[in-house]
Amino acid sequence: MSFRDKRICRQIRPVATGLLWMVFLILWTACGEKPTHTPPPPPKVTVVQPVRMSVTDYLEVTGNAQAFQTVQLVARVAGYLEKVLFQDGQMVKKGQILFLIQQDTYQYALHQAEGQISLQKAQIEYAEKQLLRYSHLLEPKAASQMDVDNWRFQRDSGLANLKVAEAARDLAKLNLIYTEVTAPFDGRIDRRLVDPGSLVGSGGNTVLTEINQIDPIYVYFTISDRDLVRLMKSTKGIPRLEEAEKRPVFVGLPNEEGYPHQGRLDFVATSLNTTTGTLVLRGVLPNPGGKILPGLFARVRVPLETERSALIVPQEAVDSDQLGAHVLVVDEKNLVKRTSVKTGAVFDQSQVIEEGLTGSEWVIVKGHLRAVVGRQVTPERERVAQGRTGS
Repeated sequence: MSFRDKRICRQIRPVATGLLWMVFLILWTACGEKPTHTPPPPPKVTVVQPVRMSVTDYLEVTGNAQAFQTVQLVARVAGYLEKVLFQDGQMVKKGQILFLIQQDTYQYALHQAEGQISLQKAQIEYAEKQLLRYSHLLEPKAASQMDVDNWRFQRDSGLANLKVAEAARDLAKLNLIYTEVTAPFDGRIDRRLVDPGSLVGSGGNTVLTEINQIDPIYVYFTISDRDLVRLMKSTKGIPRLEEAEKRPVFVGLPNEEGYPHQGRLDFVATSLNTTTGTLVLRGVLPNPGGKILPGLFARVRVPLETERSALIVPQEAVDSDQLGAHVLVVDEKNLVKRTSVKTGAVFDQSQVIEEGLTGSEWVIVKGHLRAVVGRQVTPERERVAQGRTGS
């Protein structure tokens, strides 16, 4: 071997030795123990037990508010509108003057009628004196019977004309009163439809504005034939007016929680609408601040019967699919099961369960997306405060 070859061998030997050590380390690592895979624990869910509470069944529907009274104010006499004595939309009192129509024409008519009364009284007084005089002259034959009959006719005609004149005076007074258009009741007035200076009441009644009495206020609502059956069951038949007035009605506006307004039921229609199969009912309730406006939609709750005992669960525990309402229950092995239930009314975010639960189950209220039927979960138990609901 030449000197050059020996030199090359000395340079290659360290490199080869390093490669062999690397291969040895790789093989030693590959032949070690393989890491084990630990499965994740069952997902956590929150569960509660159904609670038995005292509840009251209600009909819960949507209603529509309407004014207790609505009147269109019209011009009952002809003339130019002189004044408008209110602000559009303000609250007005009964008897408050709202419009003033030209009065001078009707004042003159009243003076004329009063003058006619005075004239007729004078003529009657003169005819009575003449009748008395000629009656005394009739016996000595100083006057004829024709003269006596003539003055008696003049007197009787004057009395009749006096009644006509008095009627004309009363009519003139009435027309003068009609020049002042007043509020027939306390209420809220709409905008004016006629401006001052316009001719009103000519050729017919001119509508000037509209006024609504909104305290108290009506709330109309309809119930289905099924709800009617529930109502008839609690009232033992169609509720008569005297029975309806004893049944309270609770109302809540769209921007309010619960049903803070309380009134009473005061009207039940005599028949169902054959097209929709619904029955119209009406509640009346105080509205002192005018907060409920006519036309406003409202939530209506009508109690059906006295308190009864029922199982309830939080509303979020109940779900629904093609098979109907159900809840997810965790059994003693922490397995998830689907349980069909029959639901009742909803009270304060709690759902009444009519059938399907006994009260001993643990129902999932949080973590539904992590709960799979037939698989295990890690339940975290909570309790629901007991008491009464639906009041």
